[in-house]
Amino acid sequence: MRIVSGSCRGRVINPPKSLKARPTTDFAKENIFNVLANNYDFEELDILDLFSGTGSISYEFASRGAKSVVSVEKDPIHSSFIRQCAAALKLTAVMAIKTNVFLYIKSCKSQYDIIFADPPYDLPEVDTMPDLILNADMLKEDGLLILEHSKDKDFSTHPRFVSKRAYGSVNFSMFE
Repeated sequence: MRIVSGSCRGRVINPPKSLKARPTTDFAKENIFNVLANNYDFEELDILDLFSGTGSISYEFASRGAKSVVSVEKDPIHSSFIRQCAAALKLTAVMAIKTNVFLYIKSCKSQYDIIFADPPYDLPEVDTMPDLILNADMLKEDGLLILEHSKDKDFSTHPRFVSKRAYGSVNFSMFE
């Protein structure tokens, strides 16, 4: 796993084998960030990374200069890894929060420019994630929700669906 661009470009992250996360592939990450780079000035953005896993997406946003990146991950080993890795990379914008994503969404009082959610593909609540997040008033006006999911899911009929990008087996649906 590597950081594609920004101040940490090319840095390789080697999560321990004990981490059970499925990181977004470098190919998919590079492509979705190219799309975002054409539409956003990262230095102005507050980011929320839900189901952070290894922290790969958080590091990418922070490396590109995001104002703040909140990484939510319930697994204590993963959360600790994110904290340690962000510190080693000197990515001070990253704040790792060890909690259940669903509890975080219920209690969140902050708003974000981009919310990136990468739940386990087999999570039963995947189909409800867009409504759960969008109805929680966590997205700033003109904000974007990016949901990573398997090719089996289709969110194109959702009223706030904007577009879908597929990179190999990785799919991103975007909502405003």
